[in-house]
Amino acid sequence: MKNNFIQRTVTGILFVVVLVGCIWYSPLSFGILFTIISALSVHEFGHLVNQSGEVSVNRTITALGGAYLFLALMGFCTQAADSRIFLPYLGLLLYLMITELYLKKKNPLGNWACSMLSQLYIALPFALLNVLAFHNTAETASVTYNPILPLSIFVFIWLSDTGAYCVGSLIGKHRLFERISPKKSWEGSIGGGVFSIASSFVFAHFCPFLSVWQWAGLALVVVVFGTWGDLTESLLKRQLGIKDSGNILPGHGGMLDRFDSALMAIPASVFYLYVLTLL
Repeated sequence: MKNNFIQRTVTGILFVVVLVGCIWYSPLSFGILFTIISALSVHEFGHLVNQSGEVSVNRTITALGGAYLFLALMGFCTQAADSRIFLPYLGLLLYLMITELYLKKKNPLGNWACSMLSQLYIALPFALLNVLAFHNTAETASVTYNPILPLSIFVFIWLSDTGAYCVGSLIGKHRLFERISPKKSWEGSIGGGVFSIASSFVFAHFCPFLSVWQWAGLALVVVVFGTWGDLTESLLKRQLGIKDSGNILPGHGGMLDRFDSALMAIPASVFYLYVLTLL
């Protein structure tokens, strides 16, 4: 038990240091890190659904698609490439569809569905981090890299998880979604939300490119959709009859276990920030 705690602690610290360090250091380190994370997460998803024996997903091609989509959107957001950069990705999706005509597998519909789900559920959210990280500067007609927004998403998620665990352990009585995740409570979720929203005021003080209430709204969006993301992955694992999505992170499970909340929080945050620009 003690060794497992030490393992979880060391892995957790290294995970945070690598993630924060690569996001903060430069656009290059940001791009390399999340290209790798995208590919590993999509590959892990393919491995999980293939284990069920009901479908057979091409893990190599779908993982390549996840990595390419991230890089393509990064190139588009930084104006290093135009929309034609997405053509190879469209070709890859067509390849996944067409090859099922010739492979004679028992469940082509399931294979199509899971292959496309890997791109929509995992690859697209990671790629959308580029929308948060790169911004057009009207005055100079150039693109700048701002690590604060993508970093804030993960900070809000981590504080929400920590707050939910602490408050839920102390006073959690009312189950949030017992059918899918019996340990989560309303008290814990609300407590986690308070932690995240409180941290948004710190972001507002040091990073005033969003107002206090815009930062608080972003934190609330991350908490709500991050919780749904967590529950979605729990439902996936329950459906597949597994406890962890993998073992690549000792003591913490797989990539999907670590990024489940982010997979819904990221696209919801992009939507929220675009809505702000329309108001």
